[in-house]
Parts: sequence; C-alpha cells; structure tokens
Amino acid sequence: MKEQVQKVLDKIRPAIQADGGNVEFVEIDENNVVKVRLTGACAGCPMSQLTLKQGIESIIKQEIPEIKAVENVN
Repeated sequence: MKEQVQKVLDKIRPAIQADGGNVEFVEIDENNVVKVRLTGACAGCPMSQLTLKQGIESIIKQEIPEIKAVENVN
C-alpha cells in the first residue's frame, strides 16, 4: 500500500510544487492513516490544512479506499 500512496503523491506533487510547496511521505500506521510532511511554502501556509484535507486526503482516499485519513507531521 505504501507504493500506491507514493504513486498518488507523485501525481499530486506537481500542483503543490507549482505553489512553492512539497509533500513528503512519512509512513502508514496500523490504522491505515497516512502520515505526510508538508514542506516549502506549505509548511507555514495558513491554507495548508485545506490543501491537506480537501486536496491530498480526498485524492488519496478516492484512489485507495482503504486509507482512513491523511495527517501532517512535523
């Protein structure tokens, strides 16, 4: 499942990089919660939660229904 998540992140990444940010895969826990790290412009952006939940999480859950959530870690 890790490889599937990384493939989805690779599809999303260019849009995030276009705004000066990036997203790094950290891990998937035993509850199928994906942990990512938002970097670059995303790290301090007040809209990063919206990007995380409405963008990254929704796309990952759409493509990999087993995923329960996506969380940002520092």
